Amino acid sequence: MKELKCPKCGSVFSVDEADYALIMNQVKNAEFKAEIDRRMEELHKQKQAEQAAAEERLKQLYVQRLGENKLSMAQKDSRIEQLNKEIQEVAARTRMELDVVLARKDQEIATLKTAVSQSENRRDMALMEERNKAKDVLHAKEALIAELESKVRSASDAARLREGELKERFELRLKEKQEQIDFYKNLKAKLSTKMIGETLEVHCSTEFNKVRASMYPDSYFEKDNDARGGSKGDFVFRDYAEGMEYVSIMFEMKNEMDQTATKHKNEDFLAKLDKDRNEKGCEYAVLVSLLEPESELYNEGIVDVSYRYPKMYVVRPQFFMPIISLLTQASRKSIEYKRQLAFARQQSVDVTDFENQLTDFKDKFGRNYRLASEKFAKAIEEIDKSIDHLQKIKDALIGSENNLRLANDKVEDLSIKKLTRGNPTMKAKFDEARSSASRNPGAGDE
Repeated sequence: MKELKCPKCGSVFSVDEADYALIMNQVKNAEFKAEIDRRMEELHKQKQAEQAAAEERLKQLYVQRLGENKLSMAQKDSRIEQLNKEIQEVAARTRMELDVVLARKDQEIATLKTAVSQSENRRDMALMEERNKAKDVLHAKEALIAELESKVRSASDAARLREGELKERFELRLKEKQEQIDFYKNLKAKLSTKMIGETLEVHCSTEFNKVRASMYPDSYFEKDNDARGGSKGDFVFRDYAEGMEYVSIMFEMKNEMDQTATKHKNEDFLAKLDKDRNEKGCEYAVLVSLLEPESELYNEGIVDVSYRYPKMYVVRPQFFMPIISLLTQASRKSIEYKRQLAFARQQSVDVTDFENQLTDFKDKFGRNYRLASEKFAKAIEEIDKSIDHLQKIKDALIGSENNLRLANDKVEDLSIKKLTRGNPTMKAKFDEARSSASRNPGAGDE
């Protein structure tokens, strides 16, 4: 039995173990609920504070952009005011020069009048002569005045022309900034819109042919017309370096506009694409699709579906050229290792361990590539919100750069010595190749 004391009346009473445990449980539940309510209130206040801080940062960014525009406008107004001051200074100097000339001419006339008054005997002839001279001087003065007025008008016209050019240039730059803002606001809509009058295949073929000569001069990019296996893809891309194929991609193009009766999903075509890729001996498979236009997953950018089928990706048409660039850049790093592997196979040696190490490297490199691809997709998503989320874009791009740096570090750290470690057969072959190269230094140049 437990004895309890009433806090109000002070009386003591006894309760059994079951009643005591029930009372203790009620007290604990009440305190626990009060603690939960307090914690929930603190979390709510913290969330409100974070939201207020985010809104304040957005306001500061807007005020900063507005301040920059106002500062640019103020600089233009200051320049216009400076030009007006220069025009006024030119006009003032011109008036001063005109006054000096007029004063000098007036002084000359006064001197002539004094000479006439002192020479009354020659007054008539001198008067006639002076009148003629005065007329010439007057004509010269008028010509000078006209010339100075013309210079003032020219300077004024030049200043007005310069002012107009400055205003026009500023309005043009302001228009360009507004067009850039409108471009980012409508980027998502523009990227997912196919050019009118073009099929998806023709559009992708045109985009590739624009850069074929400059970026992929030795590549093969043609329609897949081989249907011996019962089906065929749309396009096959292969690129070569020093006569060796280092990357191959099977492309399938799907446009929702082509299926008006029934709507398909991207997943419906992945199995066929994987089959076509294997039959044609391609390393990668890419589905270029306009299906499921409202899907947030496929609208974000390059989607890696390697969890379903190896080395397979789904992209929108605007990422057709970027996916080719990413895959070719990643594959170029393995050209040297493929060349060494081909040399080893020609010598009919056991390269099992060597291939395992190369496969392990490719798997690790592929992991870093997938991480970089995810960060790239994140960056593309953040472009749609670039006006409100510039900081997020920076974080995503930094993350992509770090993963690419890690992949590059792994490539730089890889060497023949590490690959042949634990493989005496391969080590002996490479030592023999180096010895042969040192004995015949000109043999490798053929």
